[in-house]
Amino acid sequence: MRIDVRKHTALKLLIPLISVFVLTACEQASKPGAPGGKGGKRPPSSVVLGTVEERFLVDEIEVIGTLQAYESVTVSATVTDNVSTVNFSDGQFVEKDDILVTLTDDEQSAELAEARANLDDSLRRLNRLESIGKNLASESDIDLARSEVGANRGRLQAIEARLDDRIIRAPFSGVLGFREVSVGALVTPGSEITTLDDIKTLKLDFTVPEVYLAQVQPGNLVAGRTPAWPDREISGRVATLGSRVDPVTRAIAVRADIPNSDYQLRPGMLVNVTLYSDQYLGLVITESALVQVGNRSSVYVVDEENTAHQQSVTIIKRIPGHVVVGDGVKAGDRVVIDGTLNLRNGAKVKIIDDEHSSFSNSNIDGVESDGKS
Repeated sequence: MRIDVRKHTALKLLIPLISVFVLTACEQASKPGAPGGKGGKRPPSSVVLGTVEERFLVDEIEVIGTLQAYESVTVSATVTDNVSTVNFSDGQFVEKDDILVTLTDDEQSAELAEARANLDDSLRRLNRLESIGKNLASESDIDLARSEVGANRGRLQAIEARLDDRIIRAPFSGVLGFREVSVGALVTPGSEITTLDDIKTLKLDFTVPEVYLAQVQPGNLVAGRTPAWPDREISGRVATLGSRVDPVTRAIAVRADIPNSDYQLRPGMLVNVTLYSDQYLGLVITESALVQVGNRSSVYVVDEENTAHQQSVTIIKRIPGHVVVGDGVKAGDRVVIDGTLNLRNGAKVKIIDDEHSSFSNSNIDGVESDGKS
């Protein structure tokens, strides 16, 4: 085997040079004040700070609900007869006692005229007997005349009631449905004429698991959205709770009142409901401030000397972009929300921005800053 003498010679010259460079680097690293040396100082980490804020918070329960009319009825006849007039159109808004339909009443009108004539005649007879006095008219004749007046008045009232049965009125103000009869149609008791719904205020019915029973009470704020109007948030308040918990589903029925002055919402619509229950004070920090190691959560609190101190915290609940914590910090503390990756407990920091938490309850209608709803 032939050995290249030139390469061998070059290698022998290179080895001492490498040794010199290595020794020089070690000496420089061991000098006090050298970066990374034993006596060197780590430069301050650049961080962004946020503030721990004390806020009124509301627990949210997400459920599915259905809208119901505040009042709803199927308008029908109470007697058998033919339709004489129809005084409404589909979808019309009517006031209470507006006449919707009249039925044929020729026979009842004739009976009414006869009853009025009989009543007038009996009244005149009674007046004559009372005017001549007891000296010429017997007490029995006067009593008999009074009885006839009472009987004729009763028959008149009965006929007026039967005549009124042939006038179908709106029992309350609301919006009518489709017209189901025409002029001349024969209707019988129970025949559907139309529907009537009072939808100026709607009832929102939903159920919540019984575990939330202690948190739900009349007056709780309710908000929701419907697939038909996804950009519109509807809101109202809990009106009442059911008297029983369903033993099968272990849930209790809840009803809320929803204003609907523009009449856009209709009974039967599906609503994605958010029920705001318990309200309490909580400490809120930006979610990025959390340092999670296994099951241990902590934050870096920066003091007035710009020194970071790692503090363990307990997470109560998470809010989009924020976290509610129970201990380890207090309102007003400055915590690192950006730059925690290279931080160590007791390290100095360089503050490049000092932001306040952007958390707000302003998107919850009816929840005031003083905690009253």
